[in-house]
Amino acid sequence: MNSFAMRSLMFVPGHNEKLLQSAARSEADVLLLDLEDSVQPARNKEIAREMIRTKIEEDLFKGRVIFPRVNDRESGQLLKDVYDLSIPGIAGFMYPKSRTGEDVYFFDKLLETIEYEKSIEIGTFKIIPLIETASAVINVDAICSASKRVIAIAFGCEDFVSDLGGIHDPEGESIYCPRAIIAMAAKANNVIPIDTVHINLHDLDDLEKNLIFAKKLGFEGMLVLNPKELPLVHKYFTPSDSEVESAKEILRLYDIAEKENKGVAIMDGKFIGPPLVIAAKNTLCRYETINKKDK
Repeated sequence: MNSFAMRSLMFVPGHNEKLLQSAARSEADVLLLDLEDSVQPARNKEIAREMIRTKIEEDLFKGRVIFPRVNDRESGQLLKDVYDLSIPGIAGFMYPKSRTGEDVYFFDKLLETIEYEKSIEIGTFKIIPLIETASAVINVDAICSASKRVIAIAFGCEDFVSDLGGIHDPEGESIYCPRAIIAMAAKANNVIPIDTVHINLHDLDDLEKNLIFAKKLGFEGMLVLNPKELPLVHKYFTPSDSEVESAKEILRLYDIAEKENKGVAIMDGKFIGPPLVIAAKNTLCRYETINKKDK
């Protein structure tokens, strides 16, 4: 079971010291210190690598979960990104443009080689593939299962819609299908599904609608662009008190039914079967992980 709370994964440009300082004070569960899209022009990428490394060594992010977003496999920057930042204080890496399972397998072996060379325990650095192309959505099951390092997958809607040649409509109809597929593939492979960013930064009402829908689809977290989104994101991806009490009651009644050798347990007129028991255990596990993080 994943030991990280992953309700919110917030992007922070790696070359911007002011934003790095601000991010360190934020309540985001995971900080995605960016080396890719938000770090332009290309000469700033070296600045970003040095800045991130320095701030980690200065303990700016002490106790925080850090996943730099590296540059893609064809960028010419990937090896430098990973080699420079495979250091204590880094939990893993967000891997963009993960088109196939082979991409993730390649990245796994690159990390393994670096870990071996630096005498770091093999498997230390985890992977969050970013699903942002049509190919990635089609191959998402293989991406999830390509490496034991994969602990979550995240959807990048803007790149996906661009790759598809579609339109990102305000209602989100054009991204409904990939969102559902990504959530299902993640759950089928026991990794955490992370929903796409909400691009209308100042429309918190629309953010809330998206969060309600994302939770229905099975997402457990969201990519975040601005700290002001965090309260709502955490509200919807933290099991509520009623959900926690319901989960505890389901497990209690199921345990009694087993001990009394009854075929089924019933709660509020509904049969409590294995699917509900599994869901209840998952709810309590996530709640416990989040509580540990918040403390």
